[in-house]
Amino acid sequence: MILLVGNWKMAPEKPEQAEKLTKETLAIAKKYKKNLQLVVAPGFAHLTVVAKHAKAPLGLAAQSVASVSIIANTGLVSAAQLKGVGVQYGIVGHSESRARGDTNEMVLEQTKRLIEKKIMPIVCIGEKARDAHGWYLSEIKDQLDGLLASIPKATFKTIVIAYEPIWAIGADAEREATPLECREMVIYIRKLISDVHGDKFASTISILYGGSVNELNARYFISEGTVQGLLVGRVSLEPKRYELLAKSL
Repeated sequence: MILLVGNWKMAPEKPEQAEKLTKETLAIAKKYKKNLQLVVAPGFAHLTVVAKHAKAPLGLAAQSVASVSIIANTGLVSAAQLKGVGVQYGIVGHSESRARGDTNEMVLEQTKRLIEKKIMPIVCIGEKARDAHGWYLSEIKDQLDGLLASIPKATFKTIVIAYEPIWAIGADAEREATPLECREMVIYIRKLISDVHGDKFASTISILYGGSVNELNARYFISEGTVQGLLVGRVSLEPKRYELLAKSL
């Protein structure tokens, strides 16, 4: 089963637009439910609206979560609150969140808070730039080391890893990453997990790709990039294109 997570970021603006988009995404989820598990990740303002319409087989995700559970933290959203509105998945460590200041330590705590409430963490990792000597691999290792050291093996299996090469995303992207580059990183990520928990366990962890995915390249990241799913941005806001992406997998 391919996991397809649509990250809406700060769109759309109005609740009625979020409701309409949810219904359209649900229709896609139903149409391709034999092969795909679709998940929608709206902003916090629309979570309740989306939750009313995000019925099975469409899953619901949050775009972030507080690293603490103490009530006196104005502006943050707790894992308990997310659980209360029906959230099943939580994105942590997204490159945009890291750019705003989320550290590896904060991402670890966010992951723990989700696990405590039985919400599946989607932990984003990725390098800012590439170099000819492979030093960028240490950035990936740093992002995974704390998780591997602090989360027990039995619990770690509930985590989904999302690889997003930051240098290949957004308006400032150097270029698109290739499926081969994705596959190389999948192999490296599994090696890091294997070094701690063994090859067999590492092979069971789901890894998503999240670098400027669209309806034209998605299938190649699945077949050649060897990922188990995709973290999709802007295309998930355009139902016609999103359905073409789903159909291609």
